[in-house]
Amino acid sequence: MEMVYMLPSRHLLAAVCSSSVSMKSLSESQVPAAAATGRHLSLSRSPKWRQMADSCFCCFSPTAQDHTPSQLQARTQYTFAIGANVIPHPDKVEKGGEDAYFVSQHNGCVFAIADGVSGWAEENVDPALYSKELMKHAAALACTDEEVQNNPRLLLKKAHFATRSIGAATAIVAILEPKGILHIANLGDCGLRLIRHGHIVFATSPQQHYFDCPFQFSSANGGQQAEDAVVHEISVMECDTVVMGSDGLFDNVYGSEIIATVAMFGGADQAAAEHTASALAALASKNARNKKYESPYSQEAISQGYDLPFWKKILGKKLTGGKLDDITVLVGHVVDVKSLPRHGTSELLCYGTHEIQKHQ
Repeated sequence: MEMVYMLPSRHLLAAVCSSSVSMKSLSESQVPAAAATGRHLSLSRSPKWRQMADSCFCCFSPTAQDHTPSQLQARTQYTFAIGANVIPHPDKVEKGGEDAYFVSQHNGCVFAIADGVSGWAEENVDPALYSKELMKHAAALACTDEEVQNNPRLLLKKAHFATRSIGAATAIVAILEPKGILHIANLGDCGLRLIRHGHIVFATSPQQHYFDCPFQFSSANGGQQAEDAVVHEISVMECDTVVMGSDGLFDNVYGSEIIATVAMFGGADQAAAEHTASALAALASKNARNKKYESPYSQEAISQGYDLPFWKKILGKKLTGGKLDDITVLVGHVVDVKSLPRHGTSELLCYGTHEIQKHQ
């Protein structure tokens, strides 16, 4: 009978990750001995599983100068028709999980996700508090502070400075200029994919100190700063699709599956975006619960030395399984702003699965 091993939970950053919290399995199975070595991940390259997860990634990345002619950009104003879906970790459903996000159509569109670092629960701290407050400040700044317009790194910096909760979080924010330039800042292992004509033409790469210990904003000494975030500037066109997610999505769903799901629902309106976000979150949740699924997460674990002993592999055993986690998915279709209903500009602030504020 095949024996299935599940993988350890995410690490809390401590003193620049010079040591990690004790690793705990997501199941009753014993974690392989290699899991305790704390091998360091080279920060000069992206993890192998992210490369595998985006096997459909095209050989070019769009830049602010590519694709759309300037004459067309000058007369077209873009925004996103966005759908969102959150599926909390099975043990965190009651409180709505520890992810947080917001979406605003202020001056184009601004949207972001923060993922609370679960290791803080071992210090009797609710990991959701930090991610929620971080997104609360980011949402307010995006709508009121002209200095942060088109500057996602500065937006993260100011939101981080204003956050007073104890804890830590990874974060990603994207700001779309009406002329079609998308500015992205990413710290940690949340991610974003740009899909065009059935291909992933741009993808962020995760930042990790070592396996399962991502870069993170933190209330403790040793956390990262906004200056450590990777910044991108890319050009988007009408009918492009952007998929942003917490690591609960990308740990459990491959790039080819994201492409197929986006294609399945077609369309370029908010209804299609909502259906796609829901389908991707459901797929990630299904894969996360499958102990025999060879997930992006399990494949990266193997590549980082967390594999089973050789003699067990000879017996046909393998390290498999998805990763149970909070799953947050935002799907945005690039549209002409004229195609959206004229109901004024709305801001939607959501923390976990709980909508906090919505106004016109």
